[in-house]
Amino acid sequence: MSSKKNHARTRAQESSNAIERMYITMRHLFNRGFYKPMGISGETLREALLLLRPEIYGSIGEEKAELDGLLYVIDRLPYGIEECTFINLTSDEGYSNSHFKAIIPPKRRRNCFRIDEEQMNIEITRGRSEIYDILTHLTFMFVESHKISKRVLIDEQGTTTRDWIKLERAVMSKKELSQTEREVAITHTANILGRTFNELTQVYESFSLPNKPDRFLHLVYWLGKLAIEEVVNNNKRTVTFSPVLRERLGHHIHGEIWADTIKETLLKNGLIERPIHIISANMHSVMNSFFAPHALKTFAAKKSIFEVYEALSQKGNQDLRNKVTKEALQRGMIYIPDASGTYIDVQIFDTAKIDFSKTDIEVSKKAKDYDKPVIFVMDYAFGEQAYETMDELLKPIKVNGKKLHLNVESVSIMGKAGILEGGKGDIMIPSAHIFEGTADNYPFENELSKADLDNEGIHVCEGSMITVLGTSLQNKEILKFFFNSTWNVIGLEMEGAHYQKAIQAASKVRGSINPNVKVRYAYYASDNPLETGSTLASGGLGTSGVKPTYLITRKILQQIFN
Repeated sequence: MSSKKNHARTRAQESSNAIERMYITMRHLFNRGFYKPMGISGETLREALLLLRPEIYGSIGEEKAELDGLLYVIDRLPYGIEECTFINLTSDEGYSNSHFKAIIPPKRRRNCFRIDEEQMNIEITRGRSEIYDILTHLTFMFVESHKISKRVLIDEQGTTTRDWIKLERAVMSKKELSQTEREVAITHTANILGRTFNELTQVYESFSLPNKPDRFLHLVYWLGKLAIEEVVNNNKRTVTFSPVLRERLGHHIHGEIWADTIKETLLKNGLIERPIHIISANMHSVMNSFFAPHALKTFAAKKSIFEVYEALSQKGNQDLRNKVTKEALQRGMIYIPDASGTYIDVQIFDTAKIDFSKTDIEVSKKAKDYDKPVIFVMDYAFGEQAYETMDELLKPIKVNGKKLHLNVESVSIMGKAGILEGGKGDIMIPSAHIFEGTADNYPFENELSKADLDNEGIHVCEGSMITVLGTSLQNKEILKFFFNSTWNVIGLEMEGAHYQKAIQAASKVRGSINPNVKVRYAYYASDNPLETGSTLASGGLGTSGVKPTYLITRKILQQIFN
């Protein structure tokens, strides 16, 4: 029993070391300015990822192709990237004002531009975490592409198997494939990927696009084609970092523009000196909590409030969402779509303009209009970007040459996180954030507690949470170590320590905001990376995320108003 424990711990230590190596290597490659992912310069990154074998990338270390991991990655990278030999990471350098059409990945808002047949530019405006995210995904994708080339290359001259020739013929066909032709192509692709026909038919549609039903075949072909070119002709794919990106990174350029726009809006609307409550959340839960009961009075008459929220979250109900948004804009909501490159939209609610008798939110504090709270909701930040945006937001503003400190009474962070002692849809209440790869820890007094959310039919746990460098860099061994060690970790996410670092600096060190500012953190579980089939790559939360989202939102609002 003891030898087993030591073996598991050694694997966890190896994994921790691999994450650290990846982190240092990515910074080194960024400073260098370019590298070849499948060449000598990318070797450390590849080896560390294969040693780590993150849960999200499933069978990356095996000969067979990983399908769920590929879908997860391809949803977060621009369409057509598999065809590009040159991938250039840039800052916001004006491509959006050119003839190039922005390509925005479905699951990650970022501007990407196809420059020509060989080159894809990806704009980085959210800091280092975004670079780590992209480089990790690219490394996975290129490792998978070389699995394809190994299975189809017969000799060093580039002769390929019959399966590959048949796949190429199907992909290069100008006409749409018939059902028979598609199934023949899938059969050959299954041989190439080391997967069954059944496994491929199950995922095939998930990769499809309305104008590209056979995208999966196209993806496999181009990944394999470029890998073959690397092996046979030594024509290596290259990732470069633009000089402007290297110069700007870490200087809070986008965060400062974002925060200045917000403060100017508060000033223009006479809200700058009012009590401000910051909430980092999505763009629907606070708005729906305030305005859905009245805006959808007829629809909500025979439904519970959580059924109304569930209906609002369903894709086909855009009309319902439009009604709530219209009501919100008429009753004091100011919406600031992002134009800074942070991709963080903002809603400001002037609660002096909200008639709370038309809501189901209890309000016991009787304040005069000039003292009524302003609720400021910011969309989710991404990793280290949380520090940049919160740090800039909490800085004082200059008005007529004088410094004016924001009257921030509370900061509430609600988000999705991976859980280690429960399942999808459960709630986590952190008591401290620990930064992965270091012993840096940020304990705090959380205004939210387990007792606040108990007895609602959802499992709630309380304890430390770990802020990770990337959700795609975790494996079971390292997560088990966090879970079973005295760190008492209940879950993992990417922003908590960064937010807390900025809040602590502003309140305790810089004196920018009230030293006794109230903080609230709560997360709902998007996945359990310790359970096979429950990682982020296995799909979204669906409607199981609705109840925990709104329970947390309503509890935050109740605490603000009571």
